[in-house]
Amino acid sequence: METVVKKSTFSLARWFDFQGNETNLKSEIIGGFTTFATMAYMVAVVPGMLSKGGLPFDTALTITVLMTVLTTVAMGIYTNRPFVLGPGLGSVAIFSFTLLGNDVPLSIASGIVFISGVLFMLVSFLGVRDFIVRIIPHSVKVSVGVGIGLFIALLGFKQAGVIIADPKKNVLIFGDLAATNTLVAMLGFFLVLFFVARKIQGGIIIAILLTTLISLPLGITSIPDSFFSMPGSIDSMFLQLDVMGALSPVYLPFLLAFFIPDFFSTLGTLLGVGSQAGYLDKDGNLPGIEKNFHVDSCATTFGALFSCPVLTTYVESSAGVEAGGRTGLTAIVTAGCFALTLFLAPLAGMIPTAATAPVLMYIGISMMGSMKKVNYDDITEYLPAFVCVAMSIFSFNAGNGIAAAMLVYAFLKLATGRYKEDHWSVYVIAASMIYYFYIVAGH
Repeated sequence: METVVKKSTFSLARWFDFQGNETNLKSEIIGGFTTFATMAYMVAVVPGMLSKGGLPFDTALTITVLMTVLTTVAMGIYTNRPFVLGPGLGSVAIFSFTLLGNDVPLSIASGIVFISGVLFMLVSFLGVRDFIVRIIPHSVKVSVGVGIGLFIALLGFKQAGVIIADPKKNVLIFGDLAATNTLVAMLGFFLVLFFVARKIQGGIIIAILLTTLISLPLGITSIPDSFFSMPGSIDSMFLQLDVMGALSPVYLPFLLAFFIPDFFSTLGTLLGVGSQAGYLDKDGNLPGIEKNFHVDSCATTFGALFSCPVLTTYVESSAGVEAGGRTGLTAIVTAGCFALTLFLAPLAGMIPTAATAPVLMYIGISMMGSMKKVNYDDITEYLPAFVCVAMSIFSFNAGNGIAAAMLVYAFLKLATGRYKEDHWSVYVIAASMIYYFYIVAGH
């Protein structure tokens, strides 16, 4: 038996090149468990958000976990890197609350994700990544994520009951701050802040579990009859795809809302985590980054076939790297942990909104940091960035924010005579935004 174990370990070591990556089996397993611990909140948060858009919780959980497992395993095997994929919370919010929440059919919402994935694949496989980096205005690249972040944060505050709409004044106001659900949610928020500030591994999921336990005696949630169940059927979400309908110009802002954050957050995550792991060369480039983009882009396209929002590389992969993970085995171990949660739908379902809303609040707010990259000495840069963020949050629609930002950006470049600074496609996109607002106004 001992010989078999050694032979198996040796095979893993050779397959994942432990020696070349200066790692070992123990470090890879610990790294995988650590990444899972930091990402486990996704199992409760993502299906909960999708269920708010009208999708069955059990089915949404199955799709979320299944896509995370399959695409992460693909990343681990194809790239031999410890990067883990999952549905991006920004895309989940747009998919569920903006599209499905405004009666856009599931087939069209999935179609938009599919087109976004195909566009990402073209960029990845045709080697035009640098071209895309150049044509998307810097202020828009930066502000899109911030706008979506505040959109997510507002969702969290609304679900917690902290912020509500006042129909009489037509403004947002504080809700009943003395309500039990709201008090528990705010306690959950400070628990998240505490664990994150203390840099405790898996702090977010610990905060969720503690808030859920506190909710039990208060009657906010209840213990299910069984903690385990078979995975929910995916039939209702499989191949719900209307690509032709999704090609309507009215959905272009949402295509950009899916594509731009996915592309640039993936690029940033790969370089950031790659630097942490010591992968970057002397010029700051990540060798083999094309393979990572291949998997990420194909994951989004594949996931759309199952009505899954945009799948992206999670920055939480850095936790596994910090714990010593250096190869694709770390990602595969993480995927294995997620696979086990397929059978925990009742347990995930008992986690109340009061426990997941604080996570949305924290993650949304934490996405604001990139605004420091905006050039506040240049009106053609900072004003479109502000418009993107403001319109995303004020209209409760990230697509509106991107559309307005592109329009304002193009106008300011033309008005200042600096139109040659950008690729002509920027002005084509801006012109199409005029049609978008025309359609919106018509409704």
